Amino acid sequence: MGGSEQKSTAPKNVVPLPAKLVVGGLAGVLGTSIIFPLDMVKTRMQNMKSGTAGSPALYSGPIDCFRKIIKMEGVSGLYRGLKPNLIGVMPEKALKLSINDVARESFTSSNGDGKIRLWQEMASGALAGFIQVAATNPMEIVKLRMQLQGEAGAAAKKSAATIVSELGFFGLYKGIAATWSRDVPFSIVFFPLFANLKIAFDGDNSMIGLFCAGAISGSCSAGVVTPCDVVKTRLQVVGSTYKGVGDAFSRIIREEGYKALFKGYQPRMIVQAPLFGITLGAFDIQKKYYLAQMNSK
Repeated sequence: MGGSEQKSTAPKNVVPLPAKLVVGGLAGVLGTSIIFPLDMVKTRMQNMKSGTAGSPALYSGPIDCFRKIIKMEGVSGLYRGLKPNLIGVMPEKALKLSINDVARESFTSSNGDGKIRLWQEMASGALAGFIQVAATNPMEIVKLRMQLQGEAGAAAKKSAATIVSELGFFGLYKGIAATWSRDVPFSIVFFPLFANLKIAFDGDNSMIGLFCAGAISGSCSAGVVTPCDVVKTRLQVVGSTYKGVGDAFSRIIREEGYKALFKGYQPRMIVQAPLFGITLGAFDIQKKYYLAQMNSK
């Protein structure tokens, strides 16, 4: 990641936190809307238990899953759960991107030399991931349950409001430890990697470089934390019998093998590449526009 230090690329004038929250939310909505069908396939694959001789797996792979969703549920089935997800993704991306940005700026300012240390980049990412999950876990569980409804037939379909009502306040935070175990490490890897790749690809002056930095960082980080994402999915589905993160990990390995922890890694990595390429690109472009408008006054 380019050593223990890197030069700060932050402008002298910084975007205030309220503006960061707005542009982060809008960037998240754009990215999520574009890649949601891939996220649907990822969720279905991760929830699928390994088949046996008498009970074959529901999907043979991501492409088969995609085709079956369209065949059985129509194209609209690929977007089941999108509306509540968009409602939740605004605060999710707003918090994740903004808090990381503010923390990096704070570290860079306090260092006094215009540079940020690697451990500070990682700490900024960890803080962003932790706070974001605390605020958005309810959206995660509602989205997941809506995405899996198509497998249970029309009679099992419920609205987002019904799911929220049935879960109750504490139910909306079921599996939050698993979500933290996924998103905090993801952010620790993602944000420092993105910042350094952005410099390497001249992302400040190149749209393609900016997109590639976000896409590569998102894809690699997603691959690293796939086992935690599988555990989170299994804990949050209706009727989950796992007692917690540790129990889920041990039972999945014992009953299905280590490979089961990497179910859906391909669509997950494919999802995260364009998601963060688009989202980080939109976030940076909006920040630059805001600063240009602010400095022109």
